[in-house]
Amino acid sequence: MKIEIKKSIKPVKYDVAIKYLEERLLEITNNKKSDLIWVLEHDEIYTAGTSYKENEILNKSIKIFKTNRGGKITYHGPGQLICYFVIDLKPRKKDIRKLITLIEKTIIESLAEFNIKCFGDPKNIGIWVNTNSGIKKVAAIGVRVSKWVAYHGFAINIDNDILKYLNIIPCGISDKGVTNLKKINDQNYNKLSDIIIKNLSMNLEI
Repeated sequence: MKIEIKKSIKPVKYDVAIKYLEERLLEITNNKKSDLIWVLEHDEIYTAGTSYKENEILNKSIKIFKTNRGGKITYHGPGQLICYFVIDLKPRKKDIRKLITLIEKTIIESLAEFNIKCFGDPKNIGIWVNTNSGIKKVAAIGVRVSKWVAYHGFAINIDNDILKYLNIIPCGISDKGVTNLKKINDQNYNKLSDIIIKNLSMNLEI
């Protein structure tokens, strides 16, 4: 199954990206386009998924962009790698759980190439690391499925401003923190986007 790869160098506005994904969703549903993997970065924005609650907004002065992805509230901004996709699940046995597992596997395998050990959590979706101050999230996952086409994606914190998460309860999880790759291991992550694309493409073919 052919997958189109798209990489944006300049930051993409969140609403522009979502509109593009939804248009691609229709094109794939109508068999006019192939699957898509799109790597980009967003300017600063807080987004709320379909299951968020108002009490998860700790700073009432921030603006929240409501979206139709699954999940709760998260933060996007400079220094964060966003990987969006639009994937037809019909040739993949219509298995949503398997897709989430493949996403988790992709992130874990990719970060292992930088000697970072991380793991998924069946109770709390996302990718986590053990730190000296407890378990912290390093990657968030949010997916929506329409007519067996999955879209939205995941975000990996590389060098983003962790203090921004103090304005919210990230992903509705109050007893665990958030970190980024630079805090875990201060090294060069310039090749991470290419590694993510390679591993996700391979895993989707399994």
